[in-house]
Amino acid sequence: MATAAPEIKPDFSAPKRHFCITDEHEQLRETIQGFCRKELAPHSDEWEESGFPDSVFKRMGDLGFLGVYFPEEYGGQGGDYFMSLMRGEAMAHSNNGGLAMGIAVHTDMATPPILKFGSEYLKQTYLVPSIKGEMISSLGITEPGAGSDVAGIRTRAVRDGDEYVINGSKTFITNGVRADYIVLVTKTDSEAGYDGFSLFLVPKDTPGFHVSRKLDKLGMHSSDTAELTFDELRVPAGNLIGAEGRGFQQQMNQFQNERMIAAYNINGAIKDALARTRSYLTERKAFGAPLLANQYPQFVLAELAAEARALEALTHDCAAQYLEGVDTSRDTTICKLLSARLLRRVADWCLQFHGGIGYMEETWTARFFRDARLWSIGGGADEIMLRTLARTEGFSADG
Repeated sequence: MATAAPEIKPDFSAPKRHFCITDEHEQLRETIQGFCRKELAPHSDEWEESGFPDSVFKRMGDLGFLGVYFPEEYGGQGGDYFMSLMRGEAMAHSNNGGLAMGIAVHTDMATPPILKFGSEYLKQTYLVPSIKGEMISSLGITEPGAGSDVAGIRTRAVRDGDEYVINGSKTFITNGVRADYIVLVTKTDSEAGYDGFSLFLVPKDTPGFHVSRKLDKLGMHSSDTAELTFDELRVPAGNLIGAEGRGFQQQMNQFQNERMIAAYNINGAIKDALARTRSYLTERKAFGAPLLANQYPQFVLAELAAEARALEALTHDCAAQYLEGVDTSRDTTICKLLSARLLRRVADWCLQFHGGIGYMEETWTARFFRDARLWSIGGGADEIMLRTLARTEGFSADG
Protein backbone atom coordinates (compact mmCIF):
# COMPACT_ATOMS: atom_id res chain seq x y z
CA MET A 1 0.00 0.00 0.00
CA ALA A 2 1.41 3.36 -1.06
CA THR A 3 2.26 5.88 1.62
CA ALA A 4 0.17 9.04 1.48
CA ALA A 5 2.07 12.12 0.40
CA PRO A 6 2.77 14.50 3.29
CA GLU A 7 0.57 17.56 3.49
CA ILE A 8 2.25 20.66 2.11
CA LYS A 9 1.04 23.95 3.50
CA PRO A 10 1.76 26.78 1.06
CA ASP A 11 3.56 29.79 2.48
CA PHE A 12 3.73 33.09 0.64
CA SER A 13 5.72 34.82 3.39
CA ALA A 14 9.35 35.88 3.02
CA PRO A 15 12.18 33.89 4.59
CA LYS A 16 12.98 35.09 8.10
CA ARG A 17 16.58 35.82 7.18
CA HIS A 18 17.36 37.52 3.90
CA PHE A 19 20.22 39.89 3.17
CA CYS A 20 20.02 42.59 5.87
CA ILE A 21 16.70 41.53 7.39
CA THR A 22 16.94 41.03 11.16
CA ASP A 23 14.50 40.05 13.88
CA GLU A 24 14.00 43.77 14.54
CA HIS A 25 12.95 44.29 10.91
CA GLU A 26 10.56 41.35 11.08
CA GLN A 27 9.08 42.64 14.32
CA LEU A 28 8.35 46.00 12.68
CA ARG A 29 6.73 44.26 9.70
CA GLU A 30 4.51 42.17 11.97
CA THR A 31 3.59 45.19 14.10
CA ILE A 32 2.55 47.28 11.09
CA GLN A 33 0.69 44.33 9.56
CA GLY A 34 -1.25 43.92 12.79
CA PHE A 35 -2.04 47.63 12.88
CA CYS A 36 -3.24 47.54 9.26
CA ARG A 37 -5.48 44.54 9.82
CA LYS A 38 -6.96 45.87 13.05
CA GLU A 39 -7.28 49.62 12.47
CA LEU A 40 -7.22 50.22 8.71
CA ALA A 41 -8.59 47.22 6.79
CA PRO A 42 -12.01 47.26 8.54
CA HIS A 43 -12.61 50.74 7.05
CA SER A 44 -11.47 49.93 3.50
CA ASP A 45 -14.99 49.97 1.99
CA GLU A 46 -15.98 53.15 3.83
CA TRP A 47 -12.79 54.97 2.80
CA GLU A 48 -13.16 53.83 -0.79
CA GLU A 49 -16.19 56.13 -0.87
CA SER A 50 -15.05 59.00 1.35
CA GLY A 51 -11.26 58.86 1.19
CA PHE A 52 -9.14 57.89 4.16
CA PRO A 53 -9.04 60.56 6.90
CA ASP A 54 -6.06 62.73 7.82
CA SER A 55 -6.18 61.14 11.27
CA VAL A 56 -4.48 58.06 9.79
CA PHE A 57 -1.29 60.10 9.39
CA LYS A 58 -1.51 61.28 13.01
CA ARG A 59 -2.17 57.77 14.31
CA MET A 60 0.77 56.35 12.37
CA GLY A 61 2.94 59.21 13.57
CA ASP A 62 2.00 58.54 17.19
CA LEU A 63 2.95 54.88 16.71
CA GLY A 64 6.31 55.81 15.20
CA PHE A 65 5.50 54.32 11.79
CA LEU A 66 6.09 57.44 9.67
CA GLY A 67 9.72 57.96 10.63
CA VAL A 68 11.04 54.42 10.84
CA TYR A 69 14.35 55.20 9.14
CA PHE A 70 14.62 58.92 9.91
CA PRO A 71 17.12 60.07 12.58
CA GLU A 72 15.97 60.19 16.17
CA GLU A 73 16.98 63.86 16.40
CA TYR A 74 14.04 64.68 14.11
CA GLY A 75 11.59 62.38 15.85
CA GLY A 76 12.28 59.28 13.78
CA GLN A 77 13.06 55.77 14.99
CA GLY A 78 16.65 55.81 13.77
CA GLY A 79 16.34 52.56 11.81
CA ASP A 80 18.05 51.65 8.56
CA TYR A 81 16.60 51.74 5.06
CA PHE A 82 15.25 48.19 5.38
CA MET A 83 12.68 49.58 7.80
CA SER A 84 11.13 51.36 4.83
CA LEU A 85 10.96 48.05 2.96
CA MET A 86 9.23 46.40 5.92
CA ARG A 87 6.68 49.21 6.19
CA GLY A 88 6.05 49.26 2.44
CA GLU A 89 5.33 45.54 2.26
CA ALA A 90 3.24 45.56 5.44
CA MET A 91 0.97 48.39 4.26
CA ALA A 92 -0.64 46.00 1.75
CA HIS A 93 -2.59 44.56 4.68
CA SER A 94 -4.61 47.78 4.88
CA ASN A 95 -6.64 46.27 2.01
CA ASN A 96 -6.53 49.69 0.40
CA GLY A 97 -4.11 50.60 -2.36
CA GLY A 98 -4.95 54.30 -2.26
CA LEU A 99 -4.18 54.54 1.45
CA ALA A 100 -0.87 52.69 1.06
CA MET A 101 0.09 55.02 -1.78
CA GLY A 102 -0.90 58.19 0.09
CA ILE A 103 1.26 57.16 3.04
CA ALA A 104 4.16 56.18 0.74
CA VAL A 105 4.16 59.59 -0.95
CA HIS A 106 4.49 61.19 2.48
CA THR A 107 7.12 58.84 3.92
CA ASP A 108 9.25 57.87 0.91
CA MET A 109 8.79 60.52 -1.77
CA ALA A 110 8.15 64.00 -0.35
CA THR A 111 9.93 64.04 3.02
CA PRO A 112 13.25 62.29 2.15
CA PRO A 113 14.51 65.26 0.05
CA ILE A 114 13.95 67.52 3.06
CA LEU A 115 16.06 65.23 5.22
CA LYS A 116 18.78 64.76 2.62
CA PHE A 117 19.06 68.25 1.14
CA GLY A 118 17.03 70.64 3.31
CA SER A 119 18.30 73.22 5.76
CA GLU A 120 18.00 72.77 9.50
CA TYR A 121 15.19 75.33 9.44
CA LEU A 122 13.17 73.25 6.95
CA LYS A 123 13.84 70.07 8.91
CA GLN A 124 12.69 71.52 12.20
CA THR A 125 9.72 73.42 10.75
CA TYR A 126 8.36 70.80 8.36
CA LEU A 127 10.11 67.43 8.68
CA VAL A 128 9.66 67.07 12.44
CA PRO A 129 5.87 67.65 12.39
CA SER A 130 5.61 65.46 9.28
CA ILE A 131 7.20 62.54 11.13
CA LYS A 132 4.69 63.12 13.93
CA GLY A 133 1.81 63.05 11.43
CA GLU A 134 0.91 66.64 12.30
CA MET A 135 1.72 67.82 8.78
CA ILE A 136 1.00 66.05 5.49
CA SER A 137 3.26 66.37 2.46
CA SER A 138 2.98 65.98 -1.30
CA LEU A 139 5.46 65.91 -4.18
CA GLY A 140 5.02 68.12 -7.23
CA ILE A 141 6.71 66.90 -10.41
CA THR A 142 4.17 66.07 -13.11
CA GLU A 143 2.72 68.84 -15.27
CA PRO A 144 0.19 68.76 -18.12
CA GLY A 145 3.14 68.66 -20.53
CA ALA A 146 5.82 66.92 -18.45
CA GLY A 147 5.86 63.77 -16.34
CA SER A 148 8.76 61.35 -16.25
CA ASP A 149 10.48 63.77 -18.65
CA VAL A 150 11.55 66.12 -15.87
CA ALA A 151 13.46 68.23 -18.39
CA GLY A 152 10.10 69.32 -19.85
CA ILE A 153 8.96 71.06 -16.65
CA ARG A 154 7.77 74.63 -17.20
CA THR A 155 6.84 75.79 -13.69
CA ARG A 156 9.19 78.72 -13.04
CA ALA A 157 10.76 80.14 -9.92
CA VAL A 158 12.40 83.56 -10.31
CA ARG A 159 14.56 85.14 -7.62
CA ASP A 160 13.32 88.52 -6.38
CA GLY A 161 15.41 89.77 -3.49
CA ASP A 162 14.94 87.46 -0.52
CA GLU A 163 12.07 85.61 -2.21
CA TYR A 164 11.30 83.46 -5.21
CA VAL A 165 8.22 84.10 -7.33
CA ILE A 166 6.67 80.88 -8.63
CA ASN A 167 4.25 80.52 -11.54
CA GLY A 168 3.02 77.32 -13.16
CA SER A 169 0.93 74.23 -12.57
CA LYS A 170 1.17 70.58 -11.54
CA THR A 171 -1.19 67.66 -12.10
CA PHE A 172 -1.77 64.11 -10.81
CA ILE A 173 -0.48 65.19 -7.38
CA THR A 174 -1.19 62.56 -4.72
CA ASN A 175 -2.15 64.17 -1.38
CA GLY A 176 -2.51 67.41 -3.34
CA VAL A 177 -5.85 68.31 -1.77
CA ARG A 178 -5.03 67.49 1.85
CA ALA A 179 -1.31 68.31 2.01
CA ASP A 180 0.01 71.10 4.23
CA TYR A 181 2.92 71.66 1.87
CA ILE A 182 4.38 70.47 -1.40
CA VAL A 183 7.97 69.69 -2.36
CA LEU A 184 7.95 71.38 -5.74
CA VAL A 185 10.22 70.82 -8.75
CA THR A 186 10.67 74.08 -10.67
CA LYS A 187 12.82 75.59 -13.38
CA THR A 188 15.06 78.42 -12.17
CA ASP A 189 17.27 78.92 -15.24
CA SER A 190 15.93 78.19 -18.73
CA GLU A 191 19.42 78.40 -20.26
CA ALA A 192 21.20 76.01 -17.89
CA GLY A 193 19.79 72.71 -19.13
CA TYR A 194 19.79 70.06 -16.42
CA ASP A 195 21.45 72.54 -14.07
CA GLY A 196 18.48 74.86 -14.31
CA PHE A 197 16.07 73.10 -11.92
CA SER A 198 15.49 73.64 -8.20
CA LEU A 199 13.38 72.19 -5.40
CA PHE A 200 11.24 74.32 -3.12
CA LEU A 201 9.11 73.62 -0.08
CA VAL A 202 5.85 75.50 -0.64
CA PRO A 203 3.26 75.72 2.17
CA LYS A 204 -0.32 75.30 1.00
CA ASP A 205 -1.50 78.44 2.80
CA THR A 206 0.83 80.64 0.73
CA PRO A 207 -1.09 83.27 -1.31
CA GLY A 208 -1.14 82.18 -4.94
CA PHE A 209 -1.32 78.45 -4.13
CA HIS A 210 -4.52 77.04 -5.62
CA VAL A 211 -6.00 73.54 -5.64
CA SER A 212 -7.57 73.86 -9.08
CA ARG A 213 -9.36 70.54 -9.16
CA LYS A 214 -9.69 67.26 -7.29
CA LEU A 215 -9.31 64.54 -9.90
CA ASP A 216 -11.72 61.62 -10.38
CA LYS A 217 -9.65 58.48 -10.97
CA LEU A 218 -10.23 54.94 -12.18
CA GLY A 219 -8.74 53.50 -8.99
CA MET A 220 -6.96 54.49 -5.78
CA HIS A 221 -10.24 56.15 -4.75
CA SER A 222 -9.33 56.52 -1.08
CA SER A 223 -6.37 58.83 -1.84
CA ASP A 224 -6.84 62.36 -3.11
CA THR A 225 -5.20 63.51 -6.33
CA ALA A 226 -5.19 67.11 -7.50
CA GLU A 227 -4.34 69.68 -10.10
CA LEU A 228 -2.48 72.63 -8.59
CA THR A 229 -1.70 76.11 -9.90
CA PHE A 230 0.79 78.69 -8.66
CA ASP A 231 0.03 82.31 -9.48
CA GLU A 232 2.68 84.88 -8.53
CA LEU A 233 3.31 82.77 -5.44
CA ARG A 234 6.13 84.06 -3.24
CA VAL A 235 8.23 81.92 -0.94
CA PRO A 236 11.25 82.95 1.13
CA ALA A 237 14.64 82.04 -0.32
CA GLY A 238 15.05 79.87 2.77
CA ASN A 239 12.44 77.49 1.36
CA LEU A 240 14.86 76.40 -1.35
CA ILE A 241 15.75 72.74 -0.75
CA GLY A 242 19.48 72.34 -1.26
CA ALA A 243 21.35 74.52 -3.74
CA GLU A 244 19.75 76.38 -6.61
CA GLY A 245 20.26 74.54 -9.87
CA ARG A 246 20.61 71.10 -8.28
CA GLY A 247 16.94 70.12 -8.40
CA PHE A 248 17.25 67.76 -11.36
CA GLN A 249 20.06 65.78 -9.76
CA GLN A 250 18.21 65.72 -6.45
CA GLN A 251 15.05 64.43 -8.12
CA MET A 252 16.91 61.75 -10.06
CA ASN A 253 18.20 60.50 -6.72
CA GLN A 254 14.68 60.67 -5.30
CA PHE A 255 13.27 58.58 -8.17
CA GLN A 256 15.10 55.56 -6.76
CA ASN A 257 13.18 55.90 -3.49
CA GLU A 258 9.90 56.46 -5.31
CA ARG A 259 10.23 53.44 -7.57
CA MET A 260 11.47 51.13 -4.85
CA ILE A 261 8.65 51.97 -2.43
CA ALA A 262 6.28 51.11 -5.28
CA ALA A 263 7.96 47.72 -5.60
CA TYR A 264 7.79 47.15 -1.82
CA ASN A 265 4.07 47.96 -1.73
CA ILE A 266 3.54 45.64 -4.68
CA ASN A 267 5.49 42.79 -3.03
CA GLY A 268 3.15 42.89 -0.08
CA ALA A 269 0.03 43.34 -2.18
CA ILE A 270 0.83 40.35 -4.39
CA LYS A 271 1.50 37.98 -1.49
CA ASP A 272 -1.65 39.12 0.29
CA ALA A 273 -3.78 38.72 -2.84
CA LEU A 274 -2.45 35.24 -3.62
CA ALA A 275 -3.06 34.12 -0.05
CA ARG A 276 -6.64 35.45 -0.06
CA THR A 277 -7.36 33.85 -3.41
CA ARG A 278 -5.96 30.53 -2.21
CA SER A 279 -8.31 30.70 0.79
CA TYR A 280 -11.31 31.46 -1.41
CA LEU A 281 -10.54 28.61 -3.82
CA THR A 282 -10.14 26.24 -0.87
CA GLU A 283 -13.55 27.16 0.56
CA ARG A 284 -15.52 27.53 -2.69
CA LYS A 285 -16.98 24.22 -3.88
CA ALA A 286 -17.88 23.32 -7.46
CA PHE A 287 -18.76 19.90 -8.88
CA GLY A 288 -18.38 18.37 -5.45
CA ALA A 289 -14.86 19.57 -4.67
CA PRO A 290 -12.98 22.77 -3.78
CA LEU A 291 -12.04 24.86 -6.79
CA LEU A 292 -8.42 24.56 -5.75
CA ALA A 293 -8.65 20.81 -6.41
CA ASN A 294 -8.43 21.65 -10.11
CA GLN A 295 -4.97 21.58 -11.56
CA TYR A 296 -5.35 24.72 -13.66
CA PRO A 297 -5.71 27.24 -10.80
CA GLN A 298 -3.00 25.36 -8.91
CA PHE A 299 -0.54 25.86 -11.77
CA VAL A 300 -1.48 29.47 -12.45
CA LEU A 301 -1.12 30.45 -8.80
CA ALA A 302 2.10 28.46 -8.47
CA GLU A 303 3.64 30.29 -11.42
CA LEU A 304 2.54 33.68 -10.09
CA ALA A 305 3.95 32.83 -6.66
CA ALA A 306 7.26 31.80 -8.25
CA GLU A 307 7.52 35.08 -10.12
CA ALA A 308 6.58 36.98 -6.96
CA ARG A 309 9.35 35.23 -5.03
CA ALA A 310 11.92 36.08 -7.72
CA LEU A 311 10.76 39.70 -7.70
CA GLU A 312 10.98 39.80 -3.91
CA ALA A 313 14.55 38.50 -4.01
CA LEU A 314 15.52 41.17 -6.53
CA THR A 315 13.90 44.02 -4.60
CA HIS A 316 15.47 42.91 -1.33
CA ASP A 317 18.88 42.62 -2.98
CA CYS A 318 18.40 46.08 -4.51
CA ALA A 319 17.51 47.50 -1.08
CA ALA A 320 20.60 45.89 0.45
CA GLN A 321 22.83 47.46 -2.21
CA TYR A 322 21.14 50.84 -1.74
CA LEU A 323 21.79 50.57 1.99
CA GLU A 324 25.48 50.03 1.19
CA GLY A 325 25.62 53.15 -0.97
CA VAL A 326 25.65 51.41 -4.34
CA ASP A 327 24.06 53.13 -7.34
CA THR A 328 20.98 50.93 -7.83
CA SER A 329 19.32 52.92 -10.62
CA ARG A 330 19.49 49.98 -13.06
CA ASP A 331 17.99 47.41 -10.71
CA THR A 332 15.51 49.95 -9.36
CA THR A 333 14.23 50.44 -12.89
CA ILE A 334 13.90 46.68 -13.36
CA CYS A 335 12.07 46.29 -10.03
CA LYS A 336 9.59 49.02 -10.92
CA LEU A 337 8.88 47.61 -14.39
CA LEU A 338 8.52 43.95 -13.40
CA SER A 339 6.59 44.52 -10.18
CA ALA A 340 3.96 46.72 -11.83
CA ARG A 341 3.45 44.23 -14.66
CA LEU A 342 3.25 41.25 -12.33
CA LEU A 343 0.75 43.05 -10.11
CA ARG A 344 -1.56 43.59 -13.06
CA ARG A 345 -1.48 39.89 -13.92
CA VAL A 346 -2.05 38.86 -10.32
CA ALA A 347 -5.02 41.23 -10.04
CA ASP A 348 -6.52 39.84 -13.23
CA TRP A 349 -6.15 36.20 -12.17
CA CYS A 350 -7.42 36.80 -8.65
CA LEU A 351 -10.55 38.43 -10.06
CA GLN A 352 -10.95 35.65 -12.63
CA PHE A 353 -10.70 32.88 -10.04
CA HIS A 354 -13.34 34.58 -7.90
CA GLY A 355 -15.74 34.41 -10.83
CA GLY A 356 -18.85 36.58 -10.87
CA ILE A 357 -18.51 37.59 -7.24
CA GLY A 358 -15.02 38.88 -8.01
CA TYR A 359 -16.52 41.39 -10.43
CA MET A 360 -18.79 42.85 -7.77
CA GLU A 361 -17.84 46.02 -5.89
CA GLU A 362 -18.56 44.23 -2.61
CA THR A 363 -15.55 41.98 -3.16
CA TRP A 364 -11.97 43.11 -2.54
CA THR A 365 -10.89 41.91 -5.99
CA ALA A 366 -12.74 44.74 -7.76
CA ARG A 367 -10.87 47.44 -5.85
CA PHE A 368 -7.61 45.53 -6.14
CA PHE A 369 -8.02 45.23 -9.91
CA ARG A 370 -8.61 48.99 -10.30
CA ASP A 371 -5.86 50.03 -7.93
CA ALA A 372 -3.27 47.74 -9.53
CA ARG A 373 -3.50 49.47 -12.88
CA LEU A 374 -1.86 52.68 -11.71
CA TRP A 375 1.55 51.25 -11.00
CA SER A 376 2.45 50.75 -14.67
CA ILE A 377 1.86 54.50 -15.11
CA GLY A 378 2.63 56.33 -11.86
CA GLY A 379 6.19 56.75 -10.60
CA GLY A 380 7.54 56.21 -14.11
CA ALA A 381 5.51 54.50 -16.81
CA ASP A 382 6.53 51.08 -18.14
CA GLU A 383 7.64 52.74 -21.37
CA ILE A 384 9.96 55.08 -19.47
CA MET A 385 11.41 52.14 -17.57
CA LEU A 386 12.04 50.29 -20.85
CA ARG A 387 13.57 53.37 -22.43
CA THR A 388 15.92 53.72 -19.47
CA LEU A 389 16.85 50.03 -19.59
CA ALA A 390 17.42 50.12 -23.34
CA ARG A 391 20.02 52.81 -22.79
CA THR A 392 21.54 51.11 -19.76
CA GLU A 393 21.89 47.80 -21.58
CA GLY A 394 23.25 49.38 -24.76
CA PHE A 395 20.19 48.60 -26.87
CA SER A 396 19.42 52.22 -27.72
CA ALA A 397 20.68 53.78 -30.95
CA ASP A 398 21.15 57.14 -29.20
CA GLY A 399 23.24 55.60 -26.43
